[in-house]
Parts: sequence; C-alpha cells; structure tokens
Amino acid sequence: MLRHTTPLETVAVTVPEEALEAFEAALLTACDTVGFFLDEDTGLWRLEGVRPVGTREAELVAAIAMANLVNGLDVPVEREPTEADGWLARTYESFPEQPIGQRFVVRGTHLGGAPRTPGRITLTLNAGVAFGSGEHGSTRGCLVAFESVARRRPRRILDLGTGSGILAMGAAALLHRPVLATDIDPWSVRVTRENAAANGVARLVRAKLANGWLDPAVRGPFDLVFANILARPLCRMAKHLAANLAPGGTAILAGLLATQARWVLAAHRRQGLYLERLVPQGNWTTIVLRKRGSTVRDTP
Repeated sequence: MLRHTTPLETVAVTVPEEALEAFEAALLTACDTVGFFLDEDTGLWRLEGVRPVGTREAELVAAIAMANLVNGLDVPVEREPTEADGWLARTYESFPEQPIGQRFVVRGTHLGGAPRTPGRITLTLNAGVAFGSGEHGSTRGCLVAFESVARRRPRRILDLGTGSGILAMGAAALLHRPVLATDIDPWSVRVTRENAAANGVARLVRAKLANGWLDPAVRGPFDLVFANILARPLCRMAKHLAANLAPGGTAILAGLLATQARWVLAAHRRQGLYLERLVPQGNWTTIVLRKRGSTVRDTP
C-alpha cells in the first residue's frame, strides 16, 4: 500500500552540517521520507523530501522558518514537481536487496523471487514508504549492532521512534521476543503494524502511538532500547533512558552524524551509562551503551 498520490513534489534545502538535524526535522513535518546528499567539494548537505503537493504546508513553512531562526540562516526552499511513476521507479531502483550484517537482508515488496542471500532473516518493506527501509546508515548501524547484543537474549525490548518498524521486526524475528514499538507519528504506527503483519511478527510487535518517554505506558526496566531518532532529542532524553534501562541493559542509539557522536555520548555518560561500541556507517554512527549491573540470563 502506498501513501503517495499524484501530484507529488520534491522539497529541498541545502544547509551546513551543523544545521542538518534542524532542517531534517523541519522537512519531516510534511514529508514521509528525507534523503541526505553531501557535496564533498563544499561540505554542504542537500536534504530532499517527497510529499503530495500542499501536504501540511503551514507546518512545513513554520518549521523551516524556525530552523532558519535557530541556526541564523536564510535558506530558501526549493520545490519541483515529481511524477508519481517516476518517483516510484527511482525509489525501486534505489532500493535493491540489501544484506545487512551477518543475519539480516532487507527487501522491497517490488522484488520478486527468493532472496539472493539465503539463510538470513528477511525483512520485507514497501519501497513506496521509504523511511526506515535499511538503506540509511543509521538503520544499518542499528541492525549490525543488534546482532552482537542479541547474544544476551534481552527480554524486554523497546523501539523508541520506530518509523517503519524495521528494528522492532528484526528484534522480534531474531529473538522471538515481544517488542514495544512506539512513535509520535500516527502514520508510522500504522505502517509498523502493517509491516509486522506482512513479516509474520504481528503477535510479537506491539505498535503504539506515544510521545517518547512521556507516555505512561513506556516504562522500564527494558533490557534493550533502540532509539534511532536525532542527536538533540537523544541528548534531552538521556536521563529518561538511563532511568528506564535495566541493570546490565543495552541501548542502541542512532540518527546522528559521526561528528555528533561525542556530545551524544557525553550526555549519556553523565547519566551513568558507558560506551560499549561505536558502529560507523558512512557519515553516520551508531552508539551502543550499557548500564552497569547484572541482568537475568536465560538458562541454557
């Protein structure tokens, strides 16, 4: 099922790295997916989002204005028509079968036949809903990090800001454990439910609309927390994460550039968490943190 209907448009901005996070969040107020492109010569980033023309226009204008104000910029918004068929064809072309780590392969629903990399857990997603489809370095980093964390057999698992549900589905499929998948966006919750059903893990993945740690239903202790969000929100939530992580528990944090990892890590170290591993994926970095103490293990 596709959310997009014609006519579509591409909305784009070109910004310096330090403003990337703010403008990504601004575009996401109106676009389901945002792509990142680095100009190696200038060091500037181009962000592109696709949306049905006019969708959440007032929210987009206000968010772009706020991003400009916060960063002291006056970045213009570029808009151009995007044919639905052409956009979908480009999406399909850019979403081939993707082996990730040693255990997973991500495939679009448009791909026929059996996976070219058998023996892995296959996560199937609709390429027409591209966010969280596995091609982004943050998503890939989380799945790679999770493979080693999975050996601890975490029992209580939270995917905070689930997006497409790909991380929740990967955890459920590999561990056969229930996963709570939350997001502030109702569309993401709906997509996660649909994806979980299509991948045969609907009974294990509980998708819930929730505003992060502010929702009373999102309470620990959790043995594993995925949070593939953005750097600044991760820093703001560090105290809540530490409070809701079980002794010996693990947090996999992503959605941050390599240059942002140091201050995200510092915010969580101040809350008593310690670094276990960094997982670089291109310009992006995934942080694996642990809480001191011991946790219950499965008996062999």
